[in-house]
Amino acid sequence: MNLIRVGICALGLVLATTLTAPTTATAATGPTVEEQRLDRAVPLEILRRSGFDTVATEFARALEKARSYAEARAVVVREGSALWRRAVERAQGRGPAVGDLSRDDDRPLYWARLGMTREVRAWEPEFGLSDEQRAALIGQLERTSRGQTAIRYPHGKGLKRILVTGFDPFTLDRDIRISNPSGATALALDGTVIETADGPARIETVVFPVRWQDFTDQTVERTLRPYLKGVDLLTTVSQGRVGRFDIERTNGAWRGGFPDNDTIGRTETVPVSDPASQPQWTTTTLPYEKIVAASTGRFPVYDNTSVTEIPAGGTEPVVRPDGPTAGSTARAGGGGNYLSNEIAYRATLLRDRLGLHDSLPAGHVHTPVLQFGTGNTSEVTDPEFVRNRLDIIAQVRAIITVAVTR
Repeated sequence: MNLIRVGICALGLVLATTLTAPTTATAATGPTVEEQRLDRAVPLEILRRSGFDTVATEFARALEKARSYAEARAVVVREGSALWRRAVERAQGRGPAVGDLSRDDDRPLYWARLGMTREVRAWEPEFGLSDEQRAALIGQLERTSRGQTAIRYPHGKGLKRILVTGFDPFTLDRDIRISNPSGATALALDGTVIETADGPARIETVVFPVRWQDFTDQTVERTLRPYLKGVDLLTTVSQGRVGRFDIERTNGAWRGGFPDNDTIGRTETVPVSDPASQPQWTTTTLPYEKIVAASTGRFPVYDNTSVTEIPAGGTEPVVRPDGPTAGSTARAGGGGNYLSNEIAYRATLLRDRLGLHDSLPAGHVHTPVLQFGTGNTSEVTDPEFVRNRLDIIAQVRAIITVAVTR
Protein backbone atom coordinates (compact mmCIF):
# COMPACT_ATOMS: atom_id res chain seq x y z
CA MET A 1 0.00 0.00 0.00
CA ASN A 2 1.63 3.25 -1.08
CA LEU A 3 3.46 5.20 1.61
CA ILE A 4 1.71 8.53 2.05
CA ARG A 5 3.50 11.03 4.18
CA VAL A 6 1.03 13.83 3.82
CA GLY A 7 -1.78 11.85 3.57
CA ILE A 8 -1.30 3.41 3.47
CA CYS A 9 -11.30 -22.00 11.34
CA ALA A 10 -13.69 -21.49 9.12
CA LEU A 11 -16.69 -20.03 10.82
CA GLY A 12 -18.78 -22.82 9.42
CA LEU A 13 -22.40 -22.50 8.70
CA VAL A 14 -23.46 -21.61 12.22
CA LEU A 15 -26.99 -20.36 12.60
CA ALA A 16 -27.09 -19.68 16.29
CA THR A 17 -30.70 -18.58 16.25
CA THR A 18 -33.29 -18.89 13.53
CA LEU A 19 -34.47 -15.34 13.12
CA THR A 20 -37.96 -14.42 12.08
CA ALA A 21 -38.79 -11.70 9.59
CA PRO A 22 -37.94 -8.21 10.82
CA THR A 23 -40.70 -6.18 12.35
CA THR A 24 -39.69 -3.21 10.25
CA ALA A 25 -38.62 -3.86 6.68
CA THR A 26 -36.52 -1.22 4.97
CA ALA A 27 -35.85 -0.43 1.34
CA ALA A 28 -32.75 -1.47 -0.53
CA THR A 29 -29.91 1.01 -0.71
CA GLY A 30 -27.89 2.25 -3.66
CA PRO A 31 -24.38 1.00 -4.46
CA THR A 32 -21.36 2.37 -2.63
CA VAL A 33 -18.69 4.42 -4.37
CA GLU A 34 -16.58 1.28 -4.52
CA GLU A 35 -19.40 -0.75 -6.09
CA GLN A 36 -20.17 1.97 -8.64
CA ARG A 37 -16.82 1.35 -10.34
CA LEU A 38 -17.97 -2.16 -11.28
CA ASP A 39 -19.62 -1.14 -14.53
CA ARG A 40 -16.48 0.42 -16.01
CA ALA A 41 -14.70 -1.32 -18.86
CA VAL A 42 -11.64 -2.49 -16.91
CA PRO A 43 -13.46 -4.34 -14.09
CA LEU A 44 -15.74 -5.98 -16.65
CA GLU A 45 -12.73 -7.10 -18.69
CA ILE A 46 -10.93 -8.48 -15.64
CA LEU A 47 -14.01 -10.44 -14.60
CA ARG A 48 -14.58 -11.78 -18.11
CA ARG A 49 -10.96 -12.76 -18.71
CA SER A 50 -10.78 -14.58 -15.37
CA GLY A 51 -14.10 -16.41 -15.65
CA PHE A 52 -15.45 -14.60 -12.59
CA ASP A 53 -18.00 -12.62 -14.61
CA THR A 54 -20.93 -14.88 -13.63
CA VAL A 55 -20.23 -14.87 -9.86
CA ALA A 56 -22.58 -12.03 -8.97
CA THR A 57 -25.49 -13.16 -11.14
CA GLU A 58 -25.26 -16.74 -9.88
CA PHE A 59 -25.16 -15.44 -6.31
CA ALA A 60 -28.21 -13.26 -6.96
CA ARG A 61 -30.16 -16.28 -8.22
CA ALA A 62 -29.27 -18.26 -5.11
CA LEU A 63 -30.26 -15.33 -2.89
CA GLU A 64 -33.63 -15.01 -4.59
CA LYS A 65 -34.49 -18.56 -3.48
CA ALA A 66 -34.15 -17.64 0.19
CA ARG A 67 -37.49 -17.51 1.98
CA SER A 68 -36.24 -16.19 5.33
CA TYR A 69 -33.38 -14.24 6.81
CA ALA A 70 -31.85 -17.46 8.14
CA GLU A 71 -31.90 -18.96 4.63
CA ALA A 72 -30.39 -15.79 3.21
CA ARG A 73 -27.61 -15.88 5.76
CA ALA A 74 -26.88 -19.50 4.85
CA VAL A 75 -26.61 -18.53 1.17
CA VAL A 76 -24.28 -15.65 1.97
CA VAL A 77 -21.96 -17.78 4.12
CA ARG A 78 -21.89 -20.57 1.54
CA GLU A 79 -21.30 -18.37 -1.49
CA GLY A 80 -18.84 -16.01 0.21
CA SER A 81 -16.77 -18.96 1.40
CA ALA A 82 -16.92 -20.51 -2.06
CA LEU A 83 -15.63 -17.30 -3.67
CA TRP A 84 -12.59 -17.26 -1.35
CA ARG A 85 -11.85 -20.95 -2.07
CA ARG A 86 -12.23 -20.40 -5.80
CA ALA A 87 -9.84 -17.44 -5.76
CA VAL A 88 -7.25 -19.34 -3.70
CA GLU A 89 -7.48 -22.43 -5.92
CA ARG A 90 -7.13 -20.31 -9.03
CA ALA A 91 -4.07 -18.51 -7.63
CA GLN A 92 -2.44 -21.80 -6.68
CA GLY A 93 -3.06 -23.44 -10.04
CA ARG A 94 -5.77 -25.85 -8.93
CA GLY A 95 -8.95 -26.41 -10.85
CA PRO A 96 -9.62 -25.62 -14.51
CA ALA A 97 -7.84 -22.71 -16.14
CA VAL A 98 -10.62 -20.34 -17.18
CA GLY A 99 -9.83 -17.24 -19.21
CA ASP A 100 -6.46 -15.84 -20.21
CA LEU A 101 -5.72 -13.68 -17.16
CA SER A 102 -2.73 -14.81 -15.07
CA ARG A 103 -3.86 -17.15 -12.31
CA ASP A 104 -1.95 -15.25 -9.61
CA ASP A 105 -4.10 -12.14 -10.18
CA ASP A 106 -5.93 -10.83 -7.07
CA ARG A 107 -8.29 -8.53 -8.95
CA PRO A 108 -11.01 -11.07 -9.93
CA LEU A 109 -11.70 -11.72 -6.24
CA TYR A 110 -11.96 -8.02 -5.51
CA TRP A 111 -14.35 -7.16 -8.32
CA ALA A 112 -16.46 -10.33 -7.91
CA ARG A 113 -16.93 -9.59 -4.21
CA LEU A 114 -18.14 -6.08 -4.98
CA GLY A 115 -20.64 -7.53 -7.42
CA MET A 116 -21.98 -9.74 -4.65
CA THR A 117 -22.22 -7.00 -2.02
CA ARG A 118 -24.02 -4.80 -4.54
CA GLU A 119 -26.59 -7.57 -5.05
CA VAL A 120 -27.25 -7.79 -1.29
CA ARG A 121 -27.55 -4.02 -1.05
CA ALA A 122 -30.20 -3.94 -3.80
CA TRP A 123 -32.12 -7.07 -2.74
CA GLU A 124 -35.72 -6.65 -1.60
CA PRO A 125 -37.04 -10.06 -0.51
CA GLU A 126 -40.74 -10.60 0.16
CA PHE A 127 -40.07 -11.37 3.81
CA GLY A 128 -38.37 -8.00 4.27
CA LEU A 129 -34.98 -6.99 5.63
CA SER A 130 -34.18 -4.48 8.34
CA ASP A 131 -31.14 -2.24 7.98
CA GLU A 132 -29.42 -4.29 10.66
CA GLN A 133 -30.08 -7.58 8.88
CA ARG A 134 -28.90 -6.25 5.51
CA ALA A 135 -25.73 -4.93 7.14
CA ALA A 136 -25.21 -8.29 8.85
CA LEU A 137 -25.51 -10.13 5.53
CA ILE A 138 -22.99 -7.82 3.91
CA GLY A 139 -20.68 -8.25 6.89
CA GLN A 140 -20.88 -12.03 6.61
CA LEU A 141 -20.19 -11.82 2.89
CA GLU A 142 -17.17 -9.59 3.48
CA ARG A 143 -15.68 -11.87 6.13
CA THR A 144 -16.24 -15.18 4.36
CA SER A 145 -15.01 -13.98 0.96
CA ARG A 146 -11.85 -12.55 2.52
CA GLY A 147 -10.76 -15.80 4.18
CA GLN A 148 -11.38 -14.34 7.62
CA THR A 149 -13.59 -17.29 8.62
CA ALA A 150 -11.45 -19.94 6.91
CA ILE A 151 -8.33 -19.92 9.09
CA ARG A 152 -7.44 -23.53 9.90
CA TYR A 153 -4.28 -24.95 11.42
CA PRO A 154 -3.75 -28.71 11.78
CA HIS A 155 -3.64 -30.07 15.31
CA GLY A 156 -0.54 -31.65 16.74
CA LYS A 157 3.07 -30.70 17.32
CA GLY A 158 5.95 -30.15 14.96
CA LEU A 159 4.22 -27.68 12.63
CA LYS A 160 4.71 -23.95 13.00
CA ARG A 161 1.79 -21.62 12.37
CA ILE A 162 2.06 -18.41 10.35
CA LEU A 163 -0.65 -15.78 9.83
CA VAL A 164 -0.33 -13.34 6.92
CA THR A 165 -2.63 -10.49 5.92
CA GLY A 166 -3.05 -8.65 2.62
CA PHE A 167 -5.14 -5.82 1.16
CA ASP A 168 -7.54 -5.07 -1.68
CA PRO A 169 -6.42 -2.96 -4.62
CA PHE A 170 -6.64 0.79 -3.92
CA THR A 171 -6.22 4.23 -5.51
CA LEU A 172 -8.58 2.95 -8.20
CA ASP A 173 -9.58 6.42 -9.36
CA ARG A 174 -5.93 7.03 -10.19
CA ASP A 175 -5.65 3.77 -12.18
CA ILE A 176 -8.56 1.34 -12.09
CA ARG A 177 -6.33 -1.43 -13.48
CA ILE A 178 -4.43 -1.63 -10.19
CA SER A 179 -3.60 -4.95 -8.53
CA ASN A 180 -2.31 -5.26 -4.97
CA PRO A 181 0.63 -7.66 -4.58
CA SER A 182 -0.22 -8.18 -0.90
CA GLY A 183 -3.65 -9.52 -1.85
CA ALA A 184 -2.10 -11.68 -4.56
CA THR A 185 0.39 -12.97 -1.99
CA ALA A 186 -2.42 -13.87 0.40
CA LEU A 187 -4.15 -15.93 -2.29
CA ALA A 188 -0.92 -17.62 -3.38
CA LEU A 189 0.17 -18.60 0.15
CA ASP A 190 -3.11 -19.49 1.86
CA GLY A 191 -3.02 -23.03 3.24
CA THR A 192 0.48 -23.71 1.93
CA VAL A 193 3.34 -25.28 3.88
CA ILE A 194 6.89 -23.95 3.71
CA GLU A 195 9.98 -25.85 4.77
CA THR A 196 12.31 -24.11 7.22
CA ALA A 197 15.48 -25.14 9.04
CA ASP A 198 13.23 -25.75 12.06
CA GLY A 199 10.74 -27.89 10.16
CA PRO A 200 7.51 -27.23 8.26
CA ALA A 201 5.31 -24.17 8.76
CA ARG A 202 1.69 -23.75 7.69
CA ILE A 203 0.58 -20.35 6.33
CA GLU A 204 -2.97 -19.07 6.67
CA THR A 205 -3.96 -15.75 5.13
CA VAL A 206 -6.73 -13.17 5.11
CA VAL A 207 -7.42 -10.03 3.07
CA PHE A 208 -8.67 -6.70 4.43
CA PRO A 209 -10.58 -3.85 2.76
CA VAL A 210 -9.08 -0.43 2.12
CA ARG A 211 -11.78 1.42 4.06
CA TRP A 212 -11.33 3.52 7.19
CA GLN A 213 -14.72 2.58 8.67
CA ASP A 214 -14.00 -1.15 8.67
CA PHE A 215 -10.86 -0.50 10.68
CA THR A 216 -12.77 1.77 13.07
CA ASP A 217 -15.21 -1.12 13.50
CA GLN A 218 -12.31 -3.32 14.68
CA THR A 219 -12.17 -5.70 11.72
CA VAL A 220 -8.46 -6.29 12.30
CA GLU A 221 -8.79 -7.10 15.99
CA ARG A 222 -11.90 -9.23 15.50
CA THR A 223 -10.16 -11.30 12.84
CA LEU A 224 -6.74 -11.73 14.46
CA ARG A 225 -7.52 -12.00 18.19
CA PRO A 226 -8.71 -15.65 18.20
CA TYR A 227 -5.43 -16.85 16.66
CA LEU A 228 -2.56 -14.75 17.98
CA LYS A 229 -1.83 -16.87 21.05
CA GLY A 230 -1.52 -19.95 18.85
CA VAL A 231 0.67 -18.70 16.00
CA ASP A 232 4.44 -18.49 15.67
CA LEU A 233 4.55 -15.50 13.32
CA LEU A 234 2.24 -12.67 12.26
CA THR A 235 3.07 -10.63 9.20
CA THR A 236 0.85 -7.87 7.85
CA VAL A 237 1.69 -7.05 4.24
CA SER A 238 0.86 -4.18 1.90
CA GLN A 239 2.19 -2.36 -1.15
CA GLY A 240 4.78 0.33 -0.43
CA ARG A 241 7.53 1.99 -2.42
CA VAL A 242 8.80 1.48 -5.94
CA GLY A 243 11.55 -1.10 -6.31
CA ARG A 244 12.06 -2.10 -2.67
CA PHE A 245 10.79 -4.01 0.33
CA ASP A 246 10.62 -2.33 3.74
CA ILE A 247 10.43 -3.96 7.15
CA GLU A 248 8.67 -1.21 9.10
CA ARG A 249 10.31 -0.74 12.50
CA THR A 250 7.74 1.60 14.09
CA ASN A 251 3.99 2.16 13.67
CA GLY A 252 2.15 5.34 14.64
CA ALA A 253 -1.29 6.03 16.15
CA TRP A 254 -2.31 8.55 13.50
CA ARG A 255 -4.55 8.61 10.42
CA GLY A 256 -3.38 11.06 7.79
CA GLY A 257 -6.65 11.57 5.91
CA PHE A 258 -5.88 10.06 2.49
CA PRO A 259 -9.13 8.90 0.81
CA ASP A 260 -10.00 5.22 0.99
CA ASN A 261 -11.74 3.08 -1.65
CA ASP A 262 -15.03 4.83 -0.88
CA THR A 263 -13.24 8.21 -1.28
CA ILE A 264 -13.62 8.89 2.46
CA GLY A 265 -10.73 10.39 4.43
CA ARG A 266 -10.01 10.30 8.15
CA THR A 267 -7.59 12.61 9.96
CA GLU A 268 -7.43 11.62 13.61
CA THR A 269 -5.82 9.43 16.23
CA VAL A 270 -6.31 5.76 15.34
CA PRO A 271 -9.52 4.80 17.21
CA VAL A 272 -9.03 1.73 19.39
CA SER A 273 -10.68 0.17 22.41
CA ASP A 274 -9.45 1.60 25.74
CA PRO A 275 -7.93 4.76 24.25
CA ALA A 276 -6.75 5.82 27.72
CA SER A 277 -4.02 3.17 27.55
CA GLN A 278 -3.27 3.70 23.86
CA PRO A 279 0.43 4.26 23.03
CA GLN A 280 1.54 6.66 20.33
CA TRP A 281 3.92 4.08 18.91
CA THR A 282 4.25 0.31 18.56
CA THR A 283 7.26 -1.58 17.27
CA THR A 284 7.95 -4.61 15.12
CA THR A 285 9.17 -7.83 16.70
CA LEU A 286 10.06 -9.34 13.34
CA PRO A 287 13.77 -10.25 13.12
CA TYR A 288 14.46 -7.33 10.80
CA GLU A 289 18.25 -7.55 10.93
CA LYS A 290 18.15 -11.21 9.84
CA ILE A 291 15.60 -10.48 7.10
CA VAL A 292 17.57 -7.58 5.67
CA ALA A 293 20.80 -9.61 5.66
CA ALA A 294 19.23 -12.61 3.91
CA SER A 295 19.09 -13.19 0.17
CA THR A 296 15.34 -13.34 -0.45
CA GLY A 297 14.88 -12.13 -4.04
CA ARG A 298 15.63 -9.50 -6.66
CA PHE A 299 14.29 -6.52 -4.74
CA PRO A 300 16.40 -4.93 -1.98
CA VAL A 301 14.99 -5.16 1.56
CA TYR A 302 15.41 -2.28 4.04
CA ASP A 303 15.03 -1.85 7.77
CA ASN A 304 12.93 1.32 7.71
CA THR A 305 13.31 3.31 10.93
CA SER A 306 11.95 6.70 9.86
CA VAL A 307 8.82 8.25 11.44
CA THR A 308 7.13 11.64 11.56
CA GLU A 309 6.34 13.02 15.00
CA ILE A 310 5.38 16.11 16.92
CA PRO A 311 8.12 16.27 19.56
CA ALA A 312 7.19 16.58 23.22
CA GLY A 313 6.36 20.24 23.83
CA GLY A 314 6.31 21.00 20.12
CA THR A 315 3.54 21.88 17.68
CA GLU A 316 4.92 21.04 14.22
CA PRO A 317 5.62 17.63 12.65
CA VAL A 318 9.27 16.59 12.36
CA VAL A 319 10.73 13.69 10.38
CA ARG A 320 12.94 11.46 12.54
CA PRO A 321 15.12 9.08 10.47
CA ASP A 322 15.99 6.98 13.53
CA GLY A 323 12.56 6.59 15.09
CA PRO A 324 10.44 8.53 17.58
CA THR A 325 11.74 10.49 20.53
CA ALA A 326 10.43 10.22 24.09
CA GLY A 327 6.99 11.70 24.69
CA SER A 328 6.33 12.53 21.04
CA THR A 329 2.98 12.39 19.24
CA ALA A 330 2.69 10.25 16.12
CA ARG A 331 2.00 11.74 12.72
CA ALA A 332 3.35 8.88 10.56
CA GLY A 333 4.94 5.52 11.23
CA GLY A 334 7.57 3.99 9.03
CA GLY A 335 4.71 2.80 6.84
CA GLY A 336 3.16 6.28 6.57
CA ASN A 337 -0.23 7.26 7.98
CA TYR A 338 -2.63 5.33 5.77
CA LEU A 339 -4.11 1.87 6.33
CA SER A 340 -0.77 0.06 5.93
CA ASN A 341 0.48 1.81 9.02
CA GLU A 342 -2.85 1.32 10.76
CA ILE A 343 -3.02 -2.44 10.27
CA ALA A 344 0.55 -2.74 11.54
CA TYR A 345 -0.29 -0.52 14.53
CA ARG A 346 -3.48 -2.41 15.38
CA ALA A 347 -1.90 -5.86 14.96
CA THR A 348 1.13 -5.06 17.09
CA LEU A 349 -0.95 -3.24 19.71
CA LEU A 350 -3.15 -6.33 19.93
CA ARG A 351 0.00 -8.45 20.28
CA ASP A 352 1.15 -6.29 23.18
CA ARG A 353 -2.24 -6.17 24.91
CA LEU A 354 -2.36 -9.97 24.78
CA GLY A 355 1.04 -10.09 26.49
CA LEU A 356 2.84 -11.48 23.45
CA HIS A 357 5.42 -8.78 22.77
CA ASP A 358 8.36 -10.93 23.85
CA SER A 359 7.12 -14.21 22.37
CA LEU A 360 5.42 -13.44 19.03
CA PRO A 361 7.37 -12.09 16.06
CA ALA A 362 4.90 -9.65 14.47
CA GLY A 363 5.21 -6.66 12.20
CA HIS A 364 4.70 -5.17 8.78
CA VAL A 365 6.28 -5.88 5.40
CA HIS A 366 5.89 -3.35 2.61
CA THR A 367 6.28 -4.80 -0.88
CA PRO A 368 7.45 -2.92 -3.96
CA VAL A 369 4.80 -1.15 -6.01
CA LEU A 370 3.44 -3.56 -8.61
CA GLN A 371 4.21 -1.88 -11.92
CA PHE A 372 3.02 -2.47 -15.47
CA GLY A 373 5.49 -2.79 -18.30
CA THR A 374 7.00 0.35 -19.79
CA GLY A 375 4.56 2.06 -22.11
CA ASN A 376 1.49 0.13 -20.94
CA THR A 377 -1.06 2.77 -20.05
CA SER A 378 -4.28 0.98 -20.96
CA GLU A 379 -3.95 -2.83 -21.01
CA VAL A 380 -5.07 -4.70 -17.88
CA THR A 381 -1.99 -6.93 -17.91
CA ASP A 382 1.34 -7.53 -19.63
CA PRO A 383 4.31 -9.94 -19.20
CA GLU A 384 6.34 -7.57 -17.01
CA PHE A 385 3.35 -6.92 -14.77
CA VAL A 386 2.89 -10.68 -14.25
CA ARG A 387 6.62 -11.22 -13.69
CA ASN A 388 6.76 -8.45 -11.11
CA ARG A 389 3.82 -9.86 -9.20
CA LEU A 390 5.20 -13.41 -9.20
CA ASP A 391 8.61 -12.18 -8.05
CA ILE A 392 7.05 -10.17 -5.21
CA ILE A 393 4.99 -13.16 -4.07
CA ALA A 394 8.07 -15.39 -4.11
CA GLN A 395 10.09 -12.85 -2.15
CA VAL A 396 7.40 -12.43 0.51
CA ARG A 397 7.43 -16.21 0.91
CA ALA A 398 11.21 -16.12 1.32
CA ILE A 399 11.03 -13.28 3.85
CA ILE A 400 8.47 -15.20 5.88
CA THR A 401 10.67 -18.30 5.79
CA VAL A 402 13.60 -16.32 7.18
CA ALA A 403 11.44 -14.65 9.82
CA VAL A 404 9.93 -17.87 11.21
CA THR A 405 13.26 -19.72 11.40
CA ARG A 406 14.93 -19.40 14.78
